[in-house]
Amino acid sequence: MPILEHALLPVIAGREGEFEAAFAEARGIVASMPGFRSLRFERGIETPNHYLLLIEWDTLDDHEVGFRCSPEYQQWKALLHHFYDPFPTVTHFGR
Repeated sequence: MPILEHALLPVIAGREGEFEAAFAEARGIVASMPGFRSLRFERGIETPNHYLLLIEWDTLDDHEVGFRCSPEYQQWKALLHHFYDPFPTVTHFGR
């Protein structure tokens, strides 16, 4: 069953431009992973330093094991994780 990963990404205020540039590179990393289906990335209107990330995966394991246990995830982490405050919570939804 396909799943939808949901994350609200609170970026340190004033670093939105840097974050968006880093995300442009990180997008290709996640898109290359087995089980990846689609990605939606939106900037907040009322809170412009918050971003909504929605990624559709074939299975929960494709995200939790395939991606998060991969060397590619280490690249993703190095590109993006230093922008968050606080660190985002990731949840999953089924169809």
